[in-house]
Amino acid sequence: MKVLNRKDILIKSAQSFFATWALMKASRMEVENILTFVFFLLCFFFFCHIDTRLSISGFDSGRRTRLTAAAISLVFSALYMAVDYPFYVQDLSSPLFRTGIVCAIFIGFCVLFYHLLLLLFSYTGDQTKLEKLLLENEKEISGKIRIQYRAHAGLFAFLICLLGWLPYFLYQYPGIMTPDSINQLEQVLHLIPYSNHHPWFHTLTIGFFYNLGYALTGNMVVAMSFYTLFQMCVLAFAVAYLINTLRSYRFRPLVCLAITLFYALVPYHGVFSVTVWKDIPFAAGVMVFSCAMLRIMTRITPGNLCALGLSGLVLCCFRSNGWYAFCLCFPFLLFSFRKKAKTFFPVLLSILGITIIMKYPVMNAFHVTQPDLIESLAIPTQQIAAVLCKDRPLTDEQLDLIEQVVDLTYIKELYNPYYADNIKELVRAGNQAYLAAHKKEFLQLWLELLITYPGDFLTAYIHQTYGYWYPDSFYLVAEAEGVSATSLGVSHTPLIRGPIVIKAKEIAIKLGGMLPVYGTLWSMGVICWIFIFCMGNAFVRNEKWKLILYLPSATLLLTVLIATPVATEFRYVYFLVFGLPFYLSCALIQKTTPPDVI
Repeated sequence: MKVLNRKDILIKSAQSFFATWALMKASRMEVENILTFVFFLLCFFFFCHIDTRLSISGFDSGRRTRLTAAAISLVFSALYMAVDYPFYVQDLSSPLFRTGIVCAIFIGFCVLFYHLLLLLFSYTGDQTKLEKLLLENEKEISGKIRIQYRAHAGLFAFLICLLGWLPYFLYQYPGIMTPDSINQLEQVLHLIPYSNHHPWFHTLTIGFFYNLGYALTGNMVVAMSFYTLFQMCVLAFAVAYLINTLRSYRFRPLVCLAITLFYALVPYHGVFSVTVWKDIPFAAGVMVFSCAMLRIMTRITPGNLCALGLSGLVLCCFRSNGWYAFCLCFPFLLFSFRKKAKTFFPVLLSILGITIIMKYPVMNAFHVTQPDLIESLAIPTQQIAAVLCKDRPLTDEQLDLIEQVVDLTYIKELYNPYYADNIKELVRAGNQAYLAAHKKEFLQLWLELLITYPGDFLTAYIHQTYGYWYPDSFYLVAEAEGVSATSLGVSHTPLIRGPIVIKAKEIAIKLGGMLPVYGTLWSMGVICWIFIFCMGNAFVRNEKWKLILYLPSATLLLTVLIATPVATEFRYVYFLVFGLPFYLSCALIQKTTPPDVI
């Protein structure tokens, strides 16, 4: 056990002081509160414990580990304070004092999270202990019994998920339909032209099951439930595929059961399983695609190649950003699987070729209209609007260019820093054709304003995206209910009802905002940083081959951060939440572990 000398005590005391300062400000605590002293002692003994653990555990906390921990802690602290720092200095007017306090708190956060990451890496990097805790000995289950047991685990997970989601299906029957869902149903019924604003392939999928249900029953409500049941099965299949994958890597049954219960019992999975949104099957496709890559790394089978191909098509066709993410991943996938080119490359090229054919010649043949230009320019237009709303001086040429597109009379009333749709509608009400015809000039305008007012641009960007990476933001999750008002003939027709059902559903949703620890599962920001931690863990364990498994989700997250119209929309990153058990499990898998892949 490491004995602290005077120098160590002074260093730990200084680190604890700054960490306490950061915790005090983050928790909105006054300096005279006795809990600040408690924080100081907890930090001091926590830092000492980490040093002791690193010295006796045998874990290699060398340069690679410390650099990874330092990089993540620096980025996390900077982003956390980018949102939270105004609260730390709101009572101060002196620029010197404000700067000094912000710097001190930044140091405190960096020190705190650096040590926390070292502690976590010391556990996740200790492969022997983790194997004993999470993985079975190969002798425990072998041969046909092992394969059958794994197959049964997947079937069990599938059924448990459907059972857990059944009350939501019965209460929300035939499914939750928001205005987006109604728009797609109108396309299915040919009341409005086909549009790719909501992915056309998802609309066709809804149409297939709706038409099948209507042909069998002649009832629109029942027909719509056919698609909802299909979507539930798709999600449950993705969970089963994950569980089968983990069982093939010898994860213990209790671990697999805990993961299954995460999907079956956490309420937002149940609500989303019956919500007619493209984001739901898309999330399942992303996870199956990643699981299939993991399986193919060790053993190639027709089933896994088929899963890779179908999930790849879902990735490319069920969200526009999925296609962009796949294109970003494509060269890295070719490089990473170059040793399996004969089998892997044909599937990958088939995904690419089929998607190109479907998205261009086929869509054109069916006269599917594409989203307008402003739909993909949410963040740049928000940044320009922020500059205008702060009455920053613009040249006559810059102002004239903007006024060619929008009427600036009501821009201050319409601008919402967290929601881009108001400004997008303002552009649509103006002259969007002029914007499309002068893209180069508007790009130059954006660059000029970025250089002139970088602070305004950065603030606007933070306001527009913070929900996806800031771990302490509040937003309602899975609060949608019933069928939006429509005259189509589809309506909310619950098969179970009553005050007990309604209250149970309300409590289940609200618990996410009431219970500590459990509530972090409802935070997009927390899950984002868990995902980043898993990628960092690949560096710590010197397993960079795992990065290709995280790459699809990482590129999808990047596309959301580039073009999101809403600062806190849970469904936009549901793929990240749905894949959480995969990311954590993948962080612990060794490439040398021999899987039994059917």
